[in-house]
Amino acid sequence: MAVSASIISDIECKLNAQIKNVSRVSGGDINQAYCLQTTLGDFFIKINNLHKFPGMFKSEVSGLAAIRKTNTIAVPEVVLQGDTGDESYLMLQWIEAGYGDAISSQKLGRQLALMHRDTAAQFGFEADNYMGSLHQSNNRHNSWARFFIEERLQPMVKMAVDKRKLTQTDIHQFDQLYKKLPGLFTEEPPALLHGDLWGGNYLIDTSGKPYLIDPAVSHCNREFDIAMTTLFGGFDRAFYEAYNQEFPLRPGWQQRLKLWNLYPLLVHVNLFGGMYAREVRRSLSAFI
Repeated sequence: MAVSASIISDIECKLNAQIKNVSRVSGGDINQAYCLQTTLGDFFIKINNLHKFPGMFKSEVSGLAAIRKTNTIAVPEVVLQGDTGDESYLMLQWIEAGYGDAISSQKLGRQLALMHRDTAAQFGFEADNYMGSLHQSNNRHNSWARFFIEERLQPMVKMAVDKRKLTQTDIHQFDQLYKKLPGLFTEEPPALLHGDLWGGNYLIDTSGKPYLIDPAVSHCNREFDIAMTTLFGGFDRAFYEAYNQEFPLRPGWQQRLKLWNLYPLLVHVNLFGGMYAREVRRSLSAFI
């Protein structure tokens, strides 16, 4: 898939610039991603189907703005977001990726901890958004337990059962977890989270500066972001040490990682099934 003529025309008109070259790049995941070389410089653009993922890029713009407002950790600058025909696009600052080291990992951990100090009165967010390609509900709640159950676990469990990837027995086990959940952790103020913090959703530029990308933000328990970092690798000891020096996690946080990771695992159940359903059952069994 190439960048359509209508998107190129829309960008050139709005920026008063000429696009000289378009090259496909990795990093778009469910979207088509490109580097645009223009008379104003290079930019990153991702494109998807406007009807298949309505409002996805508007939600991402909102999430990037929320993180930027904390003045704690960098995110790409938004250049343009637009819709043309059946397509939606998001055009961002081009970040030249470098290589991470212990110092950049420490910066990432420390800056994430500072971002997590940004709090709200309730758990949730001003609008719904996406977790990967799936809708994510962010209705506000006064407790993390209620939010995690009603806005995170229950919608994903229902979807998985409807797709026949989980069973009625699994529902019963989740019901047992819901009853126990308030006693499994200590409530903290709702922290601003990235929300999808796996190793592919941050960048280190050539100067060693960390950037967060592709957010799925909400105000939640900050252990949720930390749990996500452990799912697929990409974060080293320096990251966790720096985080805990800046904003120590509550005792027992390591034991709760599999609890919070039930949500991203359920997302993967609904997207891919298979081994992820088995992993959900293994993790669930540790808490019921």
